[in-house]
Amino acid sequence: MKSRPEPKTIALIALTLTLWGSAFAGIKIGLTGYGPGELALLRFLVASAVLGVYAVAVRMKLPARRDLPVLFLAGLLGVTIYHVALNAGERTVSAGAASLIVAAGPVFTALMSRAFLGERITRLGWVGVAVSFLGVALISFGEGGDFGLEVGALLVLVSALSTAGYMIVSKRLLGRYGSLEFTSYMIWTGTVPLLLWAPGLVRELPAAPLDATIAVAYLGVFPAAIAYLAWSYALKRMPATVLSTTLNLSPLIAILLAWLLIAEVPGPLSLIGGAIAIVGVLVMTLRGHREPVTEEEVEVPL
Repeated sequence: MKSRPEPKTIALIALTLTLWGSAFAGIKIGLTGYGPGELALLRFLVASAVLGVYAVAVRMKLPARRDLPVLFLAGLLGVTIYHVALNAGERTVSAGAASLIVAAGPVFTALMSRAFLGERITRLGWVGVAVSFLGVALISFGEGGDFGLEVGALLVLVSALSTAGYMIVSKRLLGRYGSLEFTSYMIWTGTVPLLLWAPGLVRELPAAPLDATIAVAYLGVFPAAIAYLAWSYALKRMPATVLSTTLNLSPLIAILLAWLLIAEVPGPLSLIGGAIAIVGVLVMTLRGHREPVTEEEVEVPL
């Protein structure tokens, strides 16, 4: 694995962060017509269809049977739990603040990468993790007003923990499958549990505002299908700990787009916490990573 990413990888990371940054405002718009589970289901039915058409066109191979349990776990973490929790949290948390909390993913990814992938973190790296966590704590309290803890913020934090688990689970399979293959399998398997909300979606779809439905369709094509594909490509070529820290840049885009599209800006304490979290991730990115141990030194229990 190269220590310095290639220009193509950097470009795909930038594309992913932009699309994922736009997703937080899109979720807010989608929630005007759909519940959290119904929104997630419709979004990933669209994403599944887009990837399904391409899979048929290129005659994508089926995954190995032995990999199905890990694929279902990746889909459960990266799609089902992450998106239902995020959607539910955004009912009461601003789009910008939600993006700042999700950027806490590196805190959990660093811990999991240390335990399961053998990715080594320097002392300054741990300082960066701690600083990022402090920033997220300020955001969580700031969204509640008067330092009151916001329950919605805790739901968004669950999504951050879930995406960290997804990244760890994904690393092993990305060594055996191409980015498009893995992304398709993960989204399809993650969509299956979302079918629990199918009855609600059938009721809500005819009555939902048109802009809400368009927003969900956008979420399915761009931040879901295209962005997950680009992220999987980058994850295959970079350490999980380092790549995950770039998520802290996405809130800058999310806050700007939320302001432009839905006239929403996080509170002062949330913005202060976000700034602190970004400082932490910069420390982690620039000074916090050592080369991972060799495959012979690590056994990934997946």
